[in-house]
Amino acid sequence: MKSFLKLLKREFRLFWGNSVLRILFIGAPLLYGILLGYVYGKGKVTQLPIIVVDEDHSTLSQRAIEMMGDNEVLHVIAVKPDQTGLTTLSIKEEAACIVIIPKDFEKDVLTKRYPEVTTVVNTANVLTANYASSALQVVLGTLKAGTQLEGMRKQGVPESMLMSQYEPFKTTFIKKNNRATNYMYFLWPGILATVLQQVLLLGLALSFAAEFENNTFKDLVGQTRNTFSLIMVKVIPYLIMSFGIWLIYWLFTLWFKIPFTENLGMLTLIAGVFVIAVSFMGILVSILLPNQLKATEVLMVIATPSFILSGFTWPLSQMPKVIQYIADIIPLTHFLPAFRILIIENGPAALTYPYIINMLIIGAVSFVLAFIALKIKMNKVKVVKMEKR
Repeated sequence: MKSFLKLLKREFRLFWGNSVLRILFIGAPLLYGILLGYVYGKGKVTQLPIIVVDEDHSTLSQRAIEMMGDNEVLHVIAVKPDQTGLTTLSIKEEAACIVIIPKDFEKDVLTKRYPEVTTVVNTANVLTANYASSALQVVLGTLKAGTQLEGMRKQGVPESMLMSQYEPFKTTFIKKNNRATNYMYFLWPGILATVLQQVLLLGLALSFAAEFENNTFKDLVGQTRNTFSLIMVKVIPYLIMSFGIWLIYWLFTLWFKIPFTENLGMLTLIAGVFVIAVSFMGILVSILLPNQLKATEVLMVIATPSFILSGFTWPLSQMPKVIQYIADIIPLTHFLPAFRILIIENGPAALTYPYIINMLIIGAVSFVLAFIALKIKMNKVKVVKMEKR
């Protein structure tokens, strides 16, 4: 029993003596608990952007727009007189819904011609689509009831008969993009991109860290003194293997009969930029932390919450600004919106340019920092060799 207690005491001592274990075992649950609390802190989605096409320009249509603006879930970002350029604008502004109020709407309501208000729901994100469409149903339902009661009272209809009469106009909801609201189409690509980022980061975490830990870095420096070449030697194999993974993902879409066929060429180019940005980030950590375990653990801490922070499921606009700034330095945050635009929303490639630029910036900054850090370590090796001589 004494021996067992002694070993138990030793194990606790080893645990508390290992700073990495302390941080992971105690710090990670606290960090993720706080992080998730901030991300989902609101508990509900508010101020979702919608676009209204007002072809009627009447008092009644204006009242409808005002009611939409008063709803806490909705935020009218644009009111257009017609449907020109509507698709591009909706993708650019990430509109959850488009509400189309037809011409002669007020006139048809007053003359009992039963006009139709059409709502196009963007189901690329199932969560925001459900919130926005539910809110619009409430708004339009309230407008229906108010308009109906007001008109019938003016006609002198008794209150007891009001609710038995017809509705003043009808509403139609049309699902766009992911029309079947298939959750696999929505979630599956985001998970696979997260996995790709994870394996790249973890694989590259071991690249230079293994050299440092096994004392083979000096031999590596002896074979080449070109810092750029040394970085690319480590990165290029992962770029090649990533292309193989990308082909496997494409075969998955055929196997599972997922209709992702449009804009694949452009998406492949963007995926290449994404892989480069992730690779240089992994290389940077591997150089800064010359220990395989620590480098792996640090990158796991970075990669694990990246899908949550990417805004793919829970909108970034609903997160605190500090969390949004953290999310902006993760390549996945910029790749997934580009994927959604090209594949799910079938939008023009020009709308993905800001996300490509952001990933290029992340990759460039990571490369420059990695280059500087590696250059310093290479110079230290050269100095040690010269001293030995």
